[in-house]
Amino acid sequence: MKERSITLVFPHQLFRTHPAVAAGRPVYLVEDSLFFGDRHHPIRFHVHKLTLHIASMDAYAQQLRAAGITVHRVTYNARRTIGDELDDLAVAGVREVHLCDLTDDVLTRRIERAAERHGFTLRWYGSPMFVSPEAWLREQLGESATVRMQSFYIAQRTRMGILVQDNRPIGGRWSFDTENRKSWPARTAPPPEPSAPQNQLVAAAAERVRAEFAGNPGATDTFWYPVTHDDAQTWLRRFLEERLSRFGPYEDAICANGTVLYHSVLTPMLNIGLLTPAEVLSALDDAVSLDRVEQPLLAGVEGFVRQIIGWREFIRGIYLFHGVRQRTTNYWCHTEPMPAAFYTATTGLLPADRVIERVMERSYCHHIERLMVLGNLMLLCEIHPDEVYRWFMELFIDAYDWVMVPNVYGMSQFADGGIMASKPYVSGANYIRKMSDFAGGEWEAAWTALFWRFLDHHRDVFAAQPRLGMLVKQLDRDPARAAGHRQTAERYLAGLRSAPPTAPGR
Repeated sequence: MKERSITLVFPHQLFRTHPAVAAGRPVYLVEDSLFFGDRHHPIRFHVHKLTLHIASMDAYAQQLRAAGITVHRVTYNARRTIGDELDDLAVAGVREVHLCDLTDDVLTRRIERAAERHGFTLRWYGSPMFVSPEAWLREQLGESATVRMQSFYIAQRTRMGILVQDNRPIGGRWSFDTENRKSWPARTAPPPEPSAPQNQLVAAAAERVRAEFAGNPGATDTFWYPVTHDDAQTWLRRFLEERLSRFGPYEDAICANGTVLYHSVLTPMLNIGLLTPAEVLSALDDAVSLDRVEQPLLAGVEGFVRQIIGWREFIRGIYLFHGVRQRTTNYWCHTEPMPAAFYTATTGLLPADRVIERVMERSYCHHIERLMVLGNLMLLCEIHPDEVYRWFMELFIDAYDWVMVPNVYGMSQFADGGIMASKPYVSGANYIRKMSDFAGGEWEAAWTALFWRFLDHHRDVFAAQPRLGMLVKQLDRDPARAAGHRQTAERYLAGLRSAPPTAPGR
């Protein structure tokens, strides 16, 4: 082997223009164990995610080779990590490794340790996956014990000049979130679900996944995601043309029989590099002219911009500067394992079971379903935050460490005690009914009882919250009702916990 300088590319770095790829330097396209199943961090990934990674990496390899780049495809081996691969490459003579920022603590640590062992040089490049310079992120998010999205978002909009004129927000407000809270109308059918064209690469990837990952959740025959840059661009264009105009009002709505509704579902492509935030912003500007967009479209456009340059960038910053503290904190001291019912969609609570079914089928549900259906219920059921993290990492197409550490430990489970959220996101059945078209039933009593039980168990925390403190007083005014809720909740939890829990990586 004569290759002394190489480029490493991982499954989440398939950028059309990759900063670390250069003519004359071979690329090692690595199916790293952290993305497929790692012996030290056992996660049993949904087959849609595995299919997406394999097919998109195959397409990327073809693209690089067509451009004259030598590509070595390093296929997944459950017994090997990137450290093992780099050990072999160093022995073979590699002295310099070029790569993009990984935004993954474990993967970065393994690579840096290999470099220390063998003395080869790491050449790092900024990642097109994000638009915020790391130094700016540190200024905004790295110097305070608690941080909030709203102030970050305003600073980001101002810095980038998006939906801003003369340092003031277009439309007179930074957020139109209050306008974007319509519930799903009763007896209204959801719009047609989008899907990407499937090709031979997808068929081959699915066949391999069925052979090598037979015990993983999901079924390959319902795969529906783009796996190439061109198909991802088409997906983005169709969202802007067909769904953006109604995205804003219904971005928080829950539909019993609809998965996508008016959401973009761009994160599966954004989080692996088939799209970049810069490409999304450019396409959005072409579609709506960001410097002069007006109502009624403004509210939805602002909500979409908030997701792309606000929340997503905020989450990355939280991961970089607070992630270790988040994932090692268990504020509520919850210890329960993940009940099997969260894999079999047999919780007995209609909204949760319906959402779990669609996650198992499609490896996706939208953000409110993640937060206020799944995360809410898991918190009320006192499941250990590490178990919640594993469940989301296993099942979601767009789940990566940088995504799920802040979203699970910080937002969904409030396990960090409030680094990024001002209050825990819990509710009874009323919120679910208000935002959805789910029919009422016995599930309402159990869900509401779980909420009141949780409130009672942590009354000191909730009493300190101005709005939630009123609920504690309400609970105390009717001891008989409170006792009934406790009895209903305990009966439900006993049944939920009676089945054997799931084991990591099984």
